[in-house]
Amino acid sequence: MPFPSTLPASRIPDPMDAPPLRWGVLGSGWIARQFIASTRAHTLQVFHAVGSRSREKAESFAEEWNIAIAHASYEALVCDPDVDVIYVTTPHNMHFAHVKLALEAGKHVLVEKPMTMTYAQGKELAGLAQTKRLFLAEALWTYFLPKFDVLQQVFDSGCLGEIKSIHTEYGEYFARDHRIFEPKLAGGPLLDLGTYPLSLITKLMGVPTRMAGLKQMDQSGVHGQISLVMENMSGNQATLATTLYGLTPTNAAIVGTLGTVQFRSEFNLPGPFRILSADGSIVLDYNEPRGRHFEGLFYEAAEVARCIAEGKTQTDCRPLSQTLNMLEALDKIVETLSIDYSASF
Repeated sequence: MPFPSTLPASRIPDPMDAPPLRWGVLGSGWIARQFIASTRAHTLQVFHAVGSRSREKAESFAEEWNIAIAHASYEALVCDPDVDVIYVTTPHNMHFAHVKLALEAGKHVLVEKPMTMTYAQGKELAGLAQTKRLFLAEALWTYFLPKFDVLQQVFDSGCLGEIKSIHTEYGEYFARDHRIFEPKLAGGPLLDLGTYPLSLITKLMGVPTRMAGLKQMDQSGVHGQISLVMENMSGNQATLATTLYGLTPTNAAIVGTLGTVQFRSEFNLPGPFRILSADGSIVLDYNEPRGRHFEGLFYEAAEVARCIAEGKTQTDCRPLSQTLNMLEALDKIVETLSIDYSASF
């Protein structure tokens, strides 16, 4: 196959054209605020209701974000007949119970990553959604971005050849009062930062068949940083490192027998990347401004609305099979590194 001379265009439709749905927000943390602000600025989606564990908290959030209805419990939110879809944004260890609550109430669901703590939990929720013919997706927003639609077309074309290695890392700094340092909330970088590099690895190489790695514990009782090397059934390799002690480039490289992908900024955010032929003689650049959450979260909201309006139960941007593959790989990492999440169950 000849190496391409140009990159394909993104096929992502205008988010403003997505049919407006009425959203219920289950949880009121930082990412919920980012999601609402981004989605309101770039789509016609309607945030109709919020649910919290107390009326005071729900009413405060509703007033802050101009949301019409404040429910004093999650049960009341998911039973609201005027809500079309629930956005679950509670801590990781609560996702399973809250997604199940919404699905059993007959509501479509978008849930923050990771969808659940374990593969078994994820498989149960995916099965429940399919049985009830309800939409379910993991809000791993990277894969809803236009740049990843361009990359998906590159992957699908086969122009990179066999993917031989994937190199990933992601580090951020967190203040000591952040929930990431709390063992009871499944803290540590793996389920927060680590899902971005691990999702890329499992997307392109499947579930690793073998891995080895190291972890360093933090004084708070969570793991502070980890490093892993993995291989798939073909012996191809991937590396993953993540830390909560400081900012890293958050970069990645995808190396194939015919071509390589180099990210020119954080791989998981809006921004540029480069495709090179194996010998470097052809260089194709995808250019867009580097962005953060506000510049991208609305794409997943628009995609969810389009899918639900079309009667789909999952999205091609982040199919349930890919979510389950990542959860299976997470299980293996937890076992390999002896990460203890027992305080969060």
